[in-house]
Amino acid sequence: MDLGSVTKIQRSYEYVNDFLYFVVRPVTEGEKQAWVYCSGVNISRFSPITKGRHGIGNPSVRALQNVNHGVRSLALSKGARPRALRGNDCAGITPPKDTWYTELLLIENASESFPHEMIDYCVRDLLTRIFRACLLELKLPDKLLKPDELQVFLEDLCVKYG
Repeated sequence: MDLGSVTKIQRSYEYVNDFLYFVVRPVTEGEKQAWVYCSGVNISRFSPITKGRHGIGNPSVRALQNVNHGVRSLALSKGARPRALRGNDCAGITPPKDTWYTELLLIENASESFPHEMIDYCVRDLLTRIFRACLLELKLPDKLLKPDELQVFLEDLCVKYG
């Protein structure tokens, strides 16, 4: 799919705060519909939690890479087709300050409900992986917090473990 000739549709799903983001934007080209999946983790903001608590590599970067593998698997299990995507379809989501690690995918043939399910999975799996890699026995809230509430939760952890 050549994204240069793609028309953006209005409905997108966004979960964004100063620590992380998961954004799913619908695109269409002719009769085909797909989702552009944008993900990012703020390495600078997670640093107080991760610094000195892991082996080789950065836990937040590695966690996002693993989450994206999980998104591919989830998409395949739902009959969708994930594809690697290069470009700037996710430009403007992250502020220019701090250090961000980002990835994006194109997901074809996914249902309308897929983005909501995927974002819930992504946020929970990312944090679980980061905490586990840092050997922190932290329990996430049972219900996915709103992005600003999660930011406060993570800021408190940065104070506690920083």
